Amino acid sequence: MSTPKIIIAGWYTVEPSKRDEVVKAHEDLMNRARQTPGCLDLAITADLVDPARINNFESWASEEALQAFRKVANPPETDRPNLRNGNVEASH
Repeated sequence: MSTPKIIIAGWYTVEPSKRDEVVKAHEDLMNRARQTPGCLDLAITADLVDPARINNFESWASEEALQAFRKVANPPETDRPNLRNGNVEASH
């Protein structure tokens, strides 16, 4: 197995009462990403400790694969109005 070229990891928070809805809304995006050439992994999950926190992890074989998916990702609108704060960073 080759080493991933791009890792995106971090978190963001939403209103706790909306967290599960926001995570569930990303199910289609996660399924499509995981079927995309160059996607090694993608997970958007509810944090087990903080009821407002959503964790984000992505692993891509290349910057090109990541950018190609972002062009067609069409993320759900549910998290934007509920976003409170966060920290998501990429590492090459």
